[in-house]
Amino acid sequence: MRRVLAAAILLVPVAGCGSTPAEPATGSTADEKTITWGPCTDIKRPDGEKPARQDPSVKCGKLAVPLDYAKPDGEKIDLALIKIPAGDPKKRIGSLVFNFGGPGASGVDTLDQAAKTLGGLRSRYDLVSFDPRGVERSSGVRCGDSAQMDEFTALDTLPPDEQTHKESEAANKEFAEQCAKNSGKILPHVGTVNAARDMDRMRTALGDAKLNYLGMSYGTQLGGVYATLFPKNVGRMVLDAPLDPTVTFEQRTLAQTRGFQKAYESFLKACVKNKQCEVGTDVKAADANVTKLMNQLAAQPLQVGNRKLTQGLASTGVAAALYSEMTWPFLEAALGQALKGQGDALMYLADTYTGRAEDGTYSTQMTSFPAITCVDTAERPAEAELRRTEAAAQKISPLFGSEGSGGLCRMWPAKGSDQARHVDATGSAPIVVVGGKGDPATPYEWAPKLTAQLKTATLVTYEGEGHGAYLSGSKCVQGLVDGYLLEGKVPGKNASCPAA
Repeated sequence: MRRVLAAAILLVPVAGCGSTPAEPATGSTADEKTITWGPCTDIKRPDGEKPARQDPSVKCGKLAVPLDYAKPDGEKIDLALIKIPAGDPKKRIGSLVFNFGGPGASGVDTLDQAAKTLGGLRSRYDLVSFDPRGVERSSGVRCGDSAQMDEFTALDTLPPDEQTHKESEAANKEFAEQCAKNSGKILPHVGTVNAARDMDRMRTALGDAKLNYLGMSYGTQLGGVYATLFPKNVGRMVLDAPLDPTVTFEQRTLAQTRGFQKAYESFLKACVKNKQCEVGTDVKAADANVTKLMNQLAAQPLQVGNRKLTQGLASTGVAAALYSEMTWPFLEAALGQALKGQGDALMYLADTYTGRAEDGTYSTQMTSFPAITCVDTAERPAEAELRRTEAAAQKISPLFGSEGSGGLCRMWPAKGSDQARHVDATGSAPIVVVGGKGDPATPYEWAPKLTAQLKTATLVTYEGEGHGAYLSGSKCVQGLVDGYLLEGKVPGKNASCPAA
């Protein structure tokens, strides 16, 4: 599995979050119609430590939902939720539900970490998020122990030769087998369609007549599917850093490869502007140094404590830092250190992406992602198609053009469906879609496509860099989004915002 470009990952990095063991898929202890709220006891900071709750008003809860919606009275699973109550109860509109991306990101941990940046929205909303089914506390998908995950995430993607392909194929097969062994009961029932059904049950349990929702990255697909299934239940909905759910494996791979290559080139240009760039004196030299580093790591990884920084981990670390322009200075320093033989910083960046905590445990970030992605599509590319796609991606970017997630879906133990790839929100309230011109993970070309598919959506264009616009620091984007969510003001046609 190409661990970097396959993901439209979360907008708020959550390093080492939520290594709580997965709950069983059966034996629910929660109620089906009400949420059982209580203190938050297992939230984790990015360093993996559990903090004491600073705000006693913040609550965590559980809601029981059917494991299989075809058998609504059958087995249940518990969804984990978090609620940060509105700052001014007198002006409270209702609940605002968040999905920060992935698929596979813990909404419970991420909302806790992002709460301070969402103070404006909290003025009138209870902020609510959740771990979708198959994620962390909500029967999170597990695919092996920490040692097996270390081995899987460290796989090299270069050179794209037959040996690398054989190793990837064998690793994918073992990974899929471990997923079936550890989480076989939940695997057929994860996916965006069921997660959307869960959200409607959440809406009812929260006491809201309409679902107010802010979805980011993968959360835009979840929001689009919800609006398709329950158009009359849509309140104020914003979809930031949108996916085009109709794209094929090949189209997604090539679009994301172009996006990351563009962001990488923008990073190099920004780096050499300051005349003291640690990566190289000019763009050509800096790129050559990064290429040389990756080739060296493929031949001989750098020792980092009791681990080794492989080329695969280094590439993951580079891509992780390209998600936000704010992390470019750290990437410069990390690459500069690695060029001098010190791989700690690149390893740290890779761990933030893969969800590895300092104690060596993993969140479900890397395991929930393929579980949901592969169930959300019936596409199972043949080996010849995978090779053609990889060859085309390599021409776009030697660094990021390695094999995509289709190789893992091809051997996935649960069947896929294309239902989540078709959205049409006809009959819903207005939806606001926000797309960024410099977004590497969800390229801008997907924003107008999703807007058109939804039928009821308005597009806002952000001219800046990074994955996601609302949390980018753009006051323009924040003003338009807050104006809609707080006051119901729909942005005008062809609305745009300059780079922050």
